[in-house]
Amino acid sequence: MKRRPLPLALLLLIPLSLLASGCSGPSPAASSGGSGSSTDGKGSVVLNVGDQKGGAEAVLRAAGELDDLGYRITWSTFTSGPPLLEAVNAKAVDIGSVGNTPPVFAAGADSKVTVVAATHGDTSGETILVPNDSKLRRTEDLKGRSVAVAQGSSAHYQLVASLRKAGLELSDVRVTYLQPADALAAFTGGKVDAWAVWDPYTSQVLTAKQGKVLTDGRGVVNGLNFQVAAPGALADKGKSAAIGDYLKRLRRAEDWVYAHPEEWAKVWAKDTGLPYEVALAAVKRTYGTRISVAVDKEAIASEQEIADTFAELKLVPRRFDFADYVDTRFNKGLPPSTTEGRGYKEGS
Repeated sequence: MKRRPLPLALLLLIPLSLLASGCSGPSPAASSGGSGSSTDGKGSVVLNVGDQKGGAEAVLRAAGELDDLGYRITWSTFTSGPPLLEAVNAKAVDIGSVGNTPPVFAAGADSKVTVVAATHGDTSGETILVPNDSKLRRTEDLKGRSVAVAQGSSAHYQLVASLRKAGLELSDVRVTYLQPADALAAFTGGKVDAWAVWDPYTSQVLTAKQGKVLTDGRGVVNGLNFQVAAPGALADKGKSAAIGDYLKRLRRAEDWVYAHPEEWAKVWAKDTGLPYEVALAAVKRTYGTRISVAVDKEAIASEQEIADTFAELKLVPRRFDFADYVDTRFNKGLPPSTTEGRGYKEGS
């Protein structure tokens, strides 16, 4: 029996903790542990990891990568990238994963954060969506129209870059700054003409057949996501070694996700409340395509472009060198940041 797409009303219930590309958000949803000492009083190194629901802990556990740890991990759960980086800056978290834009805003505020690792993947899940009955056909058609976007998110930069590619500026559209849950309601309620967003929200809308893609991030955004660490943790010999091991386990977990998309989608759906169909679509469109790459000159230059763009728009308070917020010690053996992500064959 063919399963009908889930109504958007049900999809509205998907947790805000899925803001995996790092939009602006409230304070940590929950926390356990703090930075403090590098050991737990029993001689074991403690690594404090910032996470999101259905994030690193879930995928490492599913891939069997939390077995035989030579250190202890405490997990703190956040709703999005910016508050996670606030915790890194406050030394409450040693390391966490964010999208390509939160590190720019953190560095712009001169936060004590350091990018230590990167992944590169397909950017077709980073989209500007329009309703199915929209008369908009090209990015140029957005001139004078209202577009919902989360301020400071990867989608914010994608919107700016897509408009500029079409010969427009951000000032040529009516920007409505909304977090994803509110943006989804505005989009499906006809309150905005378009919505700039990322997966799994892209997959939600497309799976429910409540919208279509006007344009996506391919050829526009860099497709990078980052692991960001606290400088104090990197200066600690025990924590630095634990971070190196943790990153290796994440890389193996990425390979597992790519090889087991259906299995991971089931775990992810159960952990987050995502419908399985949406989870699987997002895995194949976005998350399963990511591979670990070096934080090299090309990655830094690409992030510098984002930083300069937001400084020009006066959305970050100063100009700065992104390279000052990067540590390349974990690059060894990794391919260039421009290496293409993986993909799935049609029908696989």
